[in-house]
Amino acid sequence: MPFPDCPFCDVDALRRDAFTIENDLCLLSIKPAESGLLEGAGIIVPRAHRESVFDLTEAEWTATRDLLVRVRAHLDATLAPGGYNVGWNVGHVGGQHIMHAHLHVIPRFRDEPLAGQGIRSHLKSDANRRPGAGHGG
Repeated sequence: MPFPDCPFCDVDALRRDAFTIENDLCLLSIKPAESGLLEGAGIIVPRAHRESVFDLTEAEWTATRDLLVRVRAHLDATLAPGGYNVGWNVGHVGGQHIMHAHLHVIPRFRDEPLAGQGIRSHLKSDANRRPGAGHGG
């Protein structure tokens, strides 16, 4: 493991009790919903330790896209979600809690309480306005 304290560098832990899809450069891990996660939600991580999406190589970008396309086909066939949220958090202020790049893949369902709310819905609220900042959109 390149970074012993990084949970996403431990590929065996990412595989444990998870549905996985892998290629040479990246791994997708979906843990069971019973683990407190949303049903079908998973992450795609590069095998090499990269702190953020901005550090990925061109080959890792391609490998990430490959897994994203493959996991969508799998989730469409097994869970039939009505939509998806897909995104990266970068840096502590951006919501990144593990400093190893990881792409969140979250299937969304018509019958869930927050259906229709996108990944930016809470960011656009008045409660998130910076002090003294304008109200531009």
